[in-house]
Amino acid sequence: MSNNLTPVVNFLTRLSNAALWLAGTGLVLMTVFVAWQVFCRYVLNDSPSWTEPGSVMLMSWFIFLGAAVGIRENNHLGFDVLLYVLPKSGKRVLRMISDVVILAFGAGMVWYGGALMSLTWNTTLPSLGISGAFDYLPLVGGGVLAVIFSLERIVLRLAGEPIDDALDEILPAEIAVEIENINADPNVKLKV
Repeated sequence: MSNNLTPVVNFLTRLSNAALWLAGTGLVLMTVFVAWQVFCRYVLNDSPSWTEPGSVMLMSWFIFLGAAVGIRENNHLGFDVLLYVLPKSGKRVLRMISDVVILAFGAGMVWYGGALMSLTWNTTLPSLGISGAFDYLPLVGGGVLAVIFSLERIVLRLAGEPIDDALDEILPAEIAVEIENINADPNVKLKV
């Protein structure tokens, strides 16, 4: 990796790790909130009003933060069947298109999430006593990270960094099983 990009990539790695830790903490806290809700409802016969909306808000955070980290680590959803039959240059083009689409989608999350925040800023979530805009803050935060992480992938690819090389060596599980079956046949020997 070029020395000019190293500090930025290191910062983005720390940002990604922080987002992942926050997402994990949110998942644990949501579990505690739901457990407390169940305990209060069935044991104390008095349910707190804040646990359900608090859990939903935490769930939004860990979903959007986790999705952004998945974008950075290239673990996001994708239709990659075509990638297994294309030459390396074709794979690079399709992955670039995918990253541009993710960038646009993240920008849409920020734009429309910001619009929803501005529409609900003056409302109050009664059970939490906070602005209704906080319901849409995870959408904006996840969108910002999606834009940053997809932009990182685009810049690294344009700079000639081999960010896709490890992906090109991975075979899907189904193909690996078929190769094992072919190799098990004594009449056929296939090297991968």
